[in-house]
Amino acid sequence: MKVTLLVRDVRDGRVLESLHADAPMIPASALKTVTGAAVLVERQGAQGWWSTELTVPAADSGRAKVKALTLRGSADPTLSIATGRNSLRELARQAFAAGVREVGEVRFDQSRLDAASFLSTWYEAAMPAVRLSEWMDAPRDPGDIREALGRPLIVELRRAGIKVRSDVIGPAPVYRPYQPPVRKDEQGHVLPPDPVIPLERRPEQGVASVRSGSVVPLVWAVLRPSDNRRAEELLATLGAGHAGGGTLKGALARERALLEGLGVNLSGVVLADGSGLGRESRLTARALTDLLKVMYDLPYATGRPDLPERLYRQRQNAFVEALPLAGTGERLPDHGGRGGTMATRLLGSGLDVRAKTGTLPGVSSLTGYVTARSGRVLTFAILMNGPDTAPLLTLRDQQDQLVRAIAAGH
Repeated sequence: MKVTLLVRDVRDGRVLESLHADAPMIPASALKTVTGAAVLVERQGAQGWWSTELTVPAADSGRAKVKALTLRGSADPTLSIATGRNSLRELARQAFAAGVREVGEVRFDQSRLDAASFLSTWYEAAMPAVRLSEWMDAPRDPGDIREALGRPLIVELRRAGIKVRSDVIGPAPVYRPYQPPVRKDEQGHVLPPDPVIPLERRPEQGVASVRSGSVVPLVWAVLRPSDNRRAEELLATLGAGHAGGGTLKGALARERALLEGLGVNLSGVVLADGSGLGRESRLTARALTDLLKVMYDLPYATGRPDLPERLYRQRQNAFVEALPLAGTGERLPDHGGRGGTMATRLLGSGLDVRAKTGTLPGVSSLTGYVTARSGRVLTFAILMNGPDTAPLLTLRDQQDQLVRAIAAGH
């Protein structure tokens, strides 16, 4: 059994305990801390959101009768069919309010995410640029995805009073920026390009737009119960609309760039999915504690902005509060509740531990924050890799003993 460990003071990053801290290890679900942090940073904090919109050809802007209505999104995992303001129903209502009365066909823009590329993760789920919260898993075939999105949208458009002539859902044409033809004067000298873009070559115009609530509840819903599907959905949002063609590879590259921007030491780090369900990813104890420190320092407050230490003590740091809270004693289905996967660990210890667990055959990890006997807040990462037959309950007990010793010793 290989064990790596790193303990640091969160105030100054000073190393207090270290064991093979730079060794790359399979993290299991501890990888979700990386996914959740990257999404918070990419969405610029606790007030970040995702959006979905309906557009029409520029030539039809302002008209009651339009050739096509295109559904476009940023991979928002919370969009619903008819519930609340972040829904297809609200999009249809807005389109009607904007004056749209008749639509030739409904289209879906698949260009922002290559849904099929995400099938290569261990979870094997397609990730389209628009998905519905009612889905457990998205359809895999592009045509099936269009149907699964287009049918309920057409129902909602008709419900809102908009006539839709075709029940066939088509793909949106790929937009290519207009390149004006070269102009020359009578002497053959090149003239400046004509600034007027032909109407048929202009980008489509929005007629309806909805957005999610704060990303924070979804990040919490991923990290506390360790939800694999939602973790992969979060990763997909990092790929939507960014360089990389909307692929899994592009999403992982975006995630890595965000971590680099935070100053996380990525030596030996391999990112292969969003959930840690696969065995290809590698994290180091150093990378994890780097990330924990910077997420402690960032002013991502669930309420009013404040100093990092005060936000931590008041339990208002959006990232920290996404981590399971040890010893709550909850015994809820699917690790629901504030304790999540730590609810029954460190029971009766009296310790304030907020930490993410990770478990695969032969793999056990624990990483997070603990308030030491001195009152200092410490970050820690414990990663254990061994044979598939390793006794996982014993490994968890050893991790809990280490956390108790760390808190008592500092």
